[in-house]
Amino acid sequence: MLKAVTTDPILDDISLDAPWALVETFSKLPRWKPQDVNNSADVIAKALRQYGVPVTLHEPTLYLSIPFSAGVSVGEKTMKAKPPAYSRDCREGLEAELVYVPAIYSRRIGTLFNKNQDPALSSAERVKGKIVISEGFAFPHKVLEFEQKGALGVIAVNPGADAHWGICTSIWGTPDLDDLPRKPGIPVVAVNNPDGKELIALAESGGRATIRTEMEEGWYPQKVPVVEIKGQGEPEKFVLVHGHYDSWDVGVGDNATGDAALLELARVLWKNRKKLERSVRVAWWPGHSTGRYAGSTWFADAFAIDLDENCVAQVNCDSPGCRWATMFKDVSWMPETESYVQSAIKAVTGLPSHGERPHRAGDYAFNNIGISSFFMLSSTMPDDLRAKKGYYTVGGCGGNIAWHTEHDLMDIADKEILLRDIRVYAQAVIGVANAAILPFDWTATVGEIAGTIEKYQKEAGNAFDLAPAAKAVKDLDKALKKFQRAIKSRKIEPAAANRVIMELARILVPINFTREARFRHDPAVPVPQLPTLAAASEIRAMPKDTQGFARTQLTRGQNRVVAAMRQATRLVESAL
Repeated sequence: MLKAVTTDPILDDISLDAPWALVETFSKLPRWKPQDVNNSADVIAKALRQYGVPVTLHEPTLYLSIPFSAGVSVGEKTMKAKPPAYSRDCREGLEAELVYVPAIYSRRIGTLFNKNQDPALSSAERVKGKIVISEGFAFPHKVLEFEQKGALGVIAVNPGADAHWGICTSIWGTPDLDDLPRKPGIPVVAVNNPDGKELIALAESGGRATIRTEMEEGWYPQKVPVVEIKGQGEPEKFVLVHGHYDSWDVGVGDNATGDAALLELARVLWKNRKKLERSVRVAWWPGHSTGRYAGSTWFADAFAIDLDENCVAQVNCDSPGCRWATMFKDVSWMPETESYVQSAIKAVTGLPSHGERPHRAGDYAFNNIGISSFFMLSSTMPDDLRAKKGYYTVGGCGGNIAWHTEHDLMDIADKEILLRDIRVYAQAVIGVANAAILPFDWTATVGEIAGTIEKYQKEAGNAFDLAPAAKAVKDLDKALKKFQRAIKSRKIEPAAANRVIMELARILVPINFTREARFRHDPAVPVPQLPTLAAASEIRAMPKDTQGFARTQLTRGQNRVVAAMRQATRLVESAL
């Protein structure tokens, strides 16, 4: 049961004048070519300065892949296609035999980014030396597997009448030397469903096709607007609220509405800056679409130590204010933030909300630092309305299938819903900035971790013993409950409590959301809960001679988990 929460009085200053003007401006500005992106940053900066809000324009050099045109030819017929960013440039054309690998379209966003192809028909023997055609979007998990098995190219058959833009690399942000081996080396295209069905039929008869892609790739200076609104009590501590301003074509629902929401947040919070205890930083990212979150990843790298030492939460703003998005379902939040975010949504809208584990997507470039996080997509349309309209699952625009297409225009935005969603973001951000004690419940996270270990143990059976991890989590849970009681009885000073709450994020977020070390970036593929223990769910199905390798991996993974739980327990106990 959520406690009744009233809205913050600062919300009374929110209006649609500034944000709707930006939506209208951006609806006429394509924002995917590097110079157009920079011009759009200047528009944001000009709007901020018009309202007296100071803004810094950083200008890092990012590695981007810019898609232009694509096609699939069969004889004299050429079907229009879209190349995802990071497809290989193949203007000369690649001609080869087609092979069909059946796949299932995702019915919900929770599985949208998973591999969806039939594993029995995805063998290297079938796909090597051929162009693979398969249902779904050109997401990296699928493309990487096909390339590793020797496919010469990939045709992704999208679910509807339009092909969707996207990005096919698993590399998160600008690649470093360790990432480069995963850079795609094959041409990839997306086609609409009718053309895809025709190509599938051709593949099943042993036919051939030619893929052509036109791409540009390289280093581009890109502008990153950042507003810093200093708090009055703890100005060094801050909430980071952010979203991408580059888009496919004019991208109204993804993400002009988000950019507009950030503009209004910056305007209102600057006006009311003397009412903030902690600081708020508002940032707009380039390179989301053409660099796999290159802008936010640059910021995470360039300001890593400041983020590590001072960021209390990061809040992503993507696709708010879209038509028909009347509910808050599948909202991204980490478990420690769930109860707080639900209360913020309820206070503003009166609506219940349902959330899920944040995907490895959406400018969540801060997991490896270890920062409590919430929101990515916010409001969405009800499932029954999507079904009535015949809509398939997409990754934004409030569920509208104009997502990542040339149809993401002004009719996708909704004034009343945008105003409501801006108020939700403001309530949530202000609440964290002004909370005497940070409103994050680590017993919820530890409860999720304990449940994950229990599930993995059941799946592993006698093949591996997770008892040490289970005991370490139980000890942490016990310490956390004492910590919460001490806070309620005011035996711990707020500053001491907040230090523990923030430092717990640095320990527990990486252990639950990452495989890579801190200050690196995991690939843009789904990450299971407690990823270093995830092999426990598969070990019993592995061949006997492979199980030993899995036990070795799980031993190392369990060591990481146990060490993290004990570190967290010592941290909590130090405050008691």
